[in-house]
Amino acid sequence: MIAANEDALVCDFAETYGILDYRALPAALLATLAVGLRDDSRIKMHLSGMRVATDTLLLSAAVDRLSFLAWAQTKDGQAGRKRPASILSAMMGQGRNCGPVQSFKNAEDFKAEWERITGVKHGY
Repeated sequence: MIAANEDALVCDFAETYGILDYRALPAALLATLAVGLRDDSRIKMHLSGMRVATDTLLLSAAVDRLSFLAWAQTKDGQAGRKRPASILSAMMGQGRNCGPVQSFKNAEDFKAEWERITGVKHGY
């Protein structure tokens, strides 16, 4: 687990057990504590390749079904247009608006991009 994602394991130990320096503990105890972490802990989700917790996926699937049922009762739904976007697909990175995440090195770069997209200049 340490080799896979040490930061996630440190955060999980600190959150769950209050352990800030895992290196001070014996390896056998660390292994026992690692097994005892909940299934939606950072390290277990990392190791299983899950991006979102199972309960969150189930809730988003339920919301998708409910929004589909409500949409199906509208004129747009009966005509088959303007179907609501799937929250579940967006969480899994498969939706229509799931482009790459953009990051910025500093606030000035963010403000410049915001002004380019919106056309609104904000002065301070």
